[in-house]
Amino acid sequence: MSSDVWLVIGLGNPGRTYEGNRHNVGVMVLDVLASRMSGSFTQHKARAAVLDGRLGTLPGGVPGPRVILARPATYMNTSGGPVAALMQFYDVEPENLLVVHDELDIPEHQLRLKRGGGEGGHNGLRSISSAIGTRDYARLRVGVGRPPGRQDPADYVLSDFATAQREELGVTLQLAADAVGDVVTQGLLASQNTWNTRD
Repeated sequence: MSSDVWLVIGLGNPGRTYEGNRHNVGVMVLDVLASRMSGSFTQHKARAAVLDGRLGTLPGGVPGPRVILARPATYMNTSGGPVAALMQFYDVEPENLLVVHDELDIPEHQLRLKRGGGEGGHNGLRSISSAIGTRDYARLRVGVGRPPGRQDPADYVLSDFATAQREELGVTLQLAADAVGDVVTQGLLASQNTWNTRD
């Protein structure tokens, strides 16, 4: 394995119906990263859309590491198959896998980085962990908060961000893209020290 190759997965559901959903915030972050990398996604045989390029800058002005951005073309609860296939295709080990996803247990617009642990009821993470045989991979958790009142959490994550939230959402997506850039250029531990102390 080439240790400078990262696979960054943006979780979401395919199709226009789901584009603005809270559950698709991982895909939204990848769209920001694609813009920064001045690239576009192409279809991959692993049932995913991918962009292969360099992200960020290392000390001395050296271009950042090779990064594969990937959006599984399957529904959230079957994301694991494409992720496992991409890891095999690009020869990426779990330590260089970063999954970007929505998180109910974090307040709206907050970001947290972690490696391993449980899936917290997130079907996309559960599918990935099962398919690759480990939970020991990095996650960027983008907070969407808990649903108001008695709204079902499943309905909540499959609903769009409110109009009043969209300006702040744009800022959050840019910050999340910054966090991904830090992980691949500085490592997870240093990035956790930076991002997990921010509100």
